Amino acid sequence: MVHIFDIDKTIIKRTSAWYFLRQALSDRVIRYSQIKNLPAEWVKYKLGRPDMDFIDKAVTQLAGIEEGVLKRTAETCFRHHIKPNIYTGAARLIREAQESGGEVIFATSSLRIIIQPLEFFFGVHNSLAGDLEFNGGITTGRLTGGSLFGIRKKTAVEEWLGRNSLCPKDAWFYSDSYTDIPLLEICGKPVAVNPDSTLAKAAKKHGWDIMRFTETGA
Repeated sequence: MVHIFDIDKTIIKRTSAWYFLRQALSDRVIRYSQIKNLPAEWVKYKLGRPDMDFIDKAVTQLAGIEEGVLKRTAETCFRHHIKPNIYTGAARLIREAQESGGEVIFATSSLRIIIQPLEFFFGVHNSLAGDLEFNGGITTGRLTGGSLFGIRKKTAVEEWLGRNSLCPKDAWFYSDSYTDIPLLEICGKPVAVNPDSTLAKAAKKHGWDIMRFTETGA
């Protein structure tokens, strides 16, 4: 049995990218002008009309930054923002799954460089996330393989399960977002965690488990 967790608003209170950008702005790794279009993308997401390529477009603003700088920013971000905002209920689920012998991975539309400290914290390996492309230790502003958003996440998970000789029906999947409904539909144990209104309706319709976490601090 494999337990697959979305990260943003499922394991942590807000999005990992939001926490990272907050730290990157504080560290002057990026400027406000580089993220000026993100509020509009957030509105489209909330309205159920997300641009499926918005993450790929957003990372173009990271072009030219040293890999080491991004890693240090991610580590600081984890200590100051992500770790204090891990849902205790999610942390308990992850640890219980690990203690029972199940494999745990994360499947997220976030960037691997952002979530690696979280992986290390939980002892999780082989997660599915967006990979920044580097050339000589400098970001090119592109992703290798594209972002794992919406249907792309479903495809990536299906491929991962196939490589590991696992069936979707043997997988638990935990998510908060309506964009993950296609993946929830194929997994044997779909769980809606702090679901948005669209996912909550789908979960009730299909009889999926619903969990709500509020307490943080793992």
